[in-house]
Amino acid sequence: MPAEARARHRELAEEIDGHRFRYYVTSQPTVSDADFDRLLRELEGLEAEYPVLQTPDSPTQKVAGSYRTEFTTVDHLERMLSLDNAFDEEELSAWNDRVAAELSATPYHYLCELKVDGLAVNLVYENGRLVRALTRGDGRAGEDITPNVRTIAEIPEELRGDGGHDVPELVEIRGEVYMATADFEALNAELAAENERRRAENVELAKDGKRQLAMFHLFANPRNAAAGSLRQKDPRITAARPLSMVVHGIGARSGFEIARLSEAYQKLHAWGLPTTKYAQVVGGLDEVRRYISRYGEHRHSVEHEIDGVVVKVDEIALQGRLGSTARAPRWAIAWKYPPEEVNGRLASIEIGIGRTGRATPYAVLEQPVLVAGSMVQYATLHNQEVVKQKGVLIGDTVTLRKAGDVIPEILGPVEDLRTGDEHEFVMPKECPECGTGLRAMSEGDIDLRCPNAQGCPAQIRERIAYLGGRESLDVEGLGYVAATALTQPLEPAEPPLKDEGGVFDLTMEQLLPIRVLVRDPKTGMPKVDEKTGEKKAVAFFANSKGEPKKNTGALLENLAAAKERPLWRFVNGLSIRHVGPVAAQALAREFRDLDRVFAASEEELAAAEGVGPTIAKAIRDWYAEEWHRAIIERWRAAGVRFTEEAEESGPRPLEGLTVVVTGTLTTHTRDGAKEALQVRGAKVTGSVSKKTSFVVVGENPGGKYDKAVQAKVPVLDEDGFAVLLEEGPEAARERAVNPEEEPASD
Repeated sequence: MPAEARARHRELAEEIDGHRFRYYVTSQPTVSDADFDRLLRELEGLEAEYPVLQTPDSPTQKVAGSYRTEFTTVDHLERMLSLDNAFDEEELSAWNDRVAAELSATPYHYLCELKVDGLAVNLVYENGRLVRALTRGDGRAGEDITPNVRTIAEIPEELRGDGGHDVPELVEIRGEVYMATADFEALNAELAAENERRRAENVELAKDGKRQLAMFHLFANPRNAAAGSLRQKDPRITAARPLSMVVHGIGARSGFEIARLSEAYQKLHAWGLPTTKYAQVVGGLDEVRRYISRYGEHRHSVEHEIDGVVVKVDEIALQGRLGSTARAPRWAIAWKYPPEEVNGRLASIEIGIGRTGRATPYAVLEQPVLVAGSMVQYATLHNQEVVKQKGVLIGDTVTLRKAGDVIPEILGPVEDLRTGDEHEFVMPKECPECGTGLRAMSEGDIDLRCPNAQGCPAQIRERIAYLGGRESLDVEGLGYVAATALTQPLEPAEPPLKDEGGVFDLTMEQLLPIRVLVRDPKTGMPKVDEKTGEKKAVAFFANSKGEPKKNTGALLENLAAAKERPLWRFVNGLSIRHVGPVAAQALAREFRDLDRVFAASEEELAAAEGVGPTIAKAIRDWYAEEWHRAIIERWRAAGVRFTEEAEESGPRPLEGLTVVVTGTLTTHTRDGAKEALQVRGAKVTGSVSKKTSFVVVGENPGGKYDKAVQAKVPVLDEDGFAVLLEEGPEAARERAVNPEEEPASD
């Protein structure tokens, strides 16, 4: 088959798919019916002449108009890191000082831009064409939302270039999808108007006994509106929403080089991508402060919501030299503006029991109040000592804000508005859900906890909800409400879950009888039947006919699929105190098998990077409980796999080595080099010591090369690094630069 035929087939398939998408999804046809038919006939002719071209992906084999977003998980080519935050001048100055110390006499610039309050996305272009769009996810992998992103007018399906020569072979574009404030207000107004129309129509439908129309939920803020619009299985819904995007970074790339991020923005703009008009290159911290001050004063004059300013080192090579932590680049920081503050009346202070037993006081406001774009009625007070320090009395008018624009918290009382009817909060002595006495679990611990971890309904409920959450097994359908139904159904039914051990054994027969109370959405109190005076209750997993709801079957399917989740998600889902996602991933990388984690001594656990003595002791204490071990064995009996795939995939030739990577490599990203080492068994650290086996050096290595010289650690250039990966440590040592001498130059 001629190469020209294959190339023409690919060109036609891409063009036809594009026309179909614009016709059926965005309702913006770009070709006449006659021209479309001509293209399709040409494609059919090629496939008739060369049958090998007719694959299931061909437009001739797909139903026209059948577009659906499946949200499948796909790995990013290069990790999407989060940003460290600075909430005050001291934290910003400390970050600046660290950058200055690391770069010493090297000249550098800062790039300032507004932090858009939207949804992070990653676009992948190959030879100029958009082939994939992913959410951030956990930073390593995200959900495929390509059909939805293609509906956003500002995102080009094909990059512009000078005859195609300026377009890269491959590039990941990072950005933020958002909804402009004016568009958000218009959308909510439109939804509210439609609800009014439906209410009127429902009155007539009710008279005839017909099924009534469902109401639309209004969005709380532009970010929620953007996220909700982008996470639609039907891309036509996304296409109808006024979404925009601004790009703010580049991930993996091939086919072009850049020296500064600000220059990259110019190139991205030339390709047709939506870059920010607010970016500014500055020379130092004083100019950064002026930028922050200017937009802090005009925060609401920007067309979209912002929650801060992002400050980055502009020079790409120096970004590589500064490197990153496990979760965030050291070359960038996000300055967070002080959140909006409002007042509300404190009706009561209640106690919530968390998954590890911590008793946390929280404020209940008399009426919900709007804070930073969302309605808030509950706010954390952390612990009983914080309540005293803040001087808050029940009945006070209090000032409320969102800490980091996320978690609602009480700042303090407005004492001038006191009437004399206010009274102090008294911390209860017993758990409000199981009656067990609250106590500090260790000497000097301010927090009080319920020690009844095995039997406390609140802790069981919270642990199961966390197990099903995104940071653990990410099981759709196993959220907080479902966890409550599974652990606290109405009598006489017994709860199917006494602890998280039975999660993977749930059956349809267990789920269908479960009934739960109907609660008022405003007060949270159970609704009462006006005729009988009894509390209203409904089946949770069954419909009115007693048949399984669609989501019930999906829950059981999702739980079965969750048995194959990566090891770290199970480690995190065990709710071991002090063990969060970062520590769980470190444990999974180090031990690669759950049995090895619990077989390790406290010293061996503490020696793992990212663990330390506190986490190590918590792991050993947790495993000492027999009922904890029973949970693991019950999961194992249900078919859960507790071994990382990489452990079974082959030998680990670099086992026992400790390697430091510094500077900018041309053949690997920093994360790519780290993962290449870890998959072969090496431990990768960020500091050089006499225990370091090798230091891999790229361009602009900074002080770590000097430390390697002082410690007499073998140094590898990129060629030596390749030898280490391919041939092992002995061959690499022969290629290592003598640390007592300077590297030989060509």
